[in-house]
Amino acid sequence: MADTKREIERKYEAAPGEEVRLPRLTGVAGVETVTDEGVAELDATYYDTPGLRLAAARITLRRRTGGSDAGWHLKLPVSTGVRDEVRAPLADTVPPELAELVRARTRGEQLLPLLRIRSARDVRHLLDKKGRLLAELSVDGVTAERLGGDERAGAGRARTARWTEVEVELAEGTTDVALLDAVGKRLRKAGLRPSKAPSKLARALQETGTVTGSETGAGTGTGSAAPRAAAAKAGPDTAGGRVLAFVREQFDALLAQDPAVRRDLPDSVHQMRVASRRLRSAFKSFGKVLDRSVTDAVGEELKWLAGELGVDRDQEVLAERLDAMVAEVPDTLLLGPVEARLRIWRTSRGSGARQRTLAALDSDRYTALLDSLEALLADPPLRAPATEPARTVLPKALLKDYDRLAGRVARALALGPGKERDLAMHEARKAAKRARYAGELAVPALGRPAKRFAKRMKAVQTLLGEHQDSVVAREALRGLAIDAHAAGESAFVWGLLHGREEARAAGTERELSAVWEKASGPRIRAALGG
Repeated sequence: MADTKREIERKYEAAPGEEVRLPRLTGVAGVETVTDEGVAELDATYYDTPGLRLAAARITLRRRTGGSDAGWHLKLPVSTGVRDEVRAPLADTVPPELAELVRARTRGEQLLPLLRIRSARDVRHLLDKKGRLLAELSVDGVTAERLGGDERAGAGRARTARWTEVEVELAEGTTDVALLDAVGKRLRKAGLRPSKAPSKLARALQETGTVTGSETGAGTGTGSAAPRAAAAKAGPDTAGGRVLAFVREQFDALLAQDPAVRRDLPDSVHQMRVASRRLRSAFKSFGKVLDRSVTDAVGEELKWLAGELGVDRDQEVLAERLDAMVAEVPDTLLLGPVEARLRIWRTSRGSGARQRTLAALDSDRYTALLDSLEALLADPPLRAPATEPARTVLPKALLKDYDRLAGRVARALALGPGKERDLAMHEARKAAKRARYAGELAVPALGRPAKRFAKRMKAVQTLLGEHQDSVVAREALRGLAIDAHAAGESAFVWGLLHGREEARAAGTERELSAVWEKASGPRIRAALGG
């Protein structure tokens, strides 16, 4: 079974031709003593696809012997200097649980041994006055060797490379980056400088001539030539450039959330679903820029993916809402086995939801969707307005989405309470979300007007979302009441909560008029030049 460690570290190196000289570190940010832990001999083989898809995404997969953590390590980037290291026991082949976490990147390509990196690691522990470990500092003498054929190697480049680097890593469970800042300041004063390479693998790939610098983590992280091909067709200040940049950002977010969903990390399903929805909305809102005869098919697959992810997420949100509602009921009104009934409902509704999500991510359909998005970025179906300035084209798209929302809000407010109005409010919510995403896309090009537009659309979306959550909750409460009655239990609490949800929805409907008034009007058009 794989386990995970959050790795927060900084890397340093000496200037060319100079030796590494460590300064005195006692007294730095609570460091009381520095202990010498000796030298460990580490031997790691790094794996990647023939196209180096993992390296392009700054993902590291290795099999390492030596040291205290021998085994397989998969390092997933979190932010600058922060990675999650997922570990698995030592084995001869790539552990299936780690291969699954990079499936969205590899997409069927075989993982092969790429580099061998051996390190003589001279370790020191930085301890506080109570003897607790704050951080580990190591001086690594590194030897990297390119494995396999030379078809990717640069002309005249050596198969091996050697260098020395200093690594400072916070102790497990510690997140005080101020300590890293203080230690780093002392190291820089001693003549060391931050490493230009984000990892040993990135440096080894360059110094052994396996790749160029642009192939070790820059770009989309897809391992393709998408950024270069797209950039050749639409500059960054054009409508096409801005839309493609947004699509690329959301595709990267989709890929980054894939392993998080597989690891069942908090909010990962929601974030992946948001990325898929933003992509689909961009294709719809900016059909004048990207040809919808191409993007509509991709959008339908994104809709499918969001639906599969939603099974898990929607159930989670609804369960949290019902739990909170039951918790607010006074004990004197809790008639019957309310909490037990809710547990039964949660178990029956949640059964299989996660399995369905994972099945979707493991499906050929999902792989085909990722391939389609990558191909779209590599050869974008740009229309003529894509080459026009973003400031000219994007406001028109925002105003079109705004008009669409205005019509749906007007229809919803004109209807009387009931199912038809609930459906109209839900349709207005989807339009508000689309308008908000369009505004967010336009912010880099339009600045404050687009930011204000997106903020107002978000306010409308949030209110309409609360209304839809109430509609779904009432349906669930009615079902709970029916089940309770059929089991001979009191249905009083479920009826009470249903009434409260009706009142909450009515209040939301009244509030919508005021919120919409602030989010609409001539000022929107004036700000966007419409």
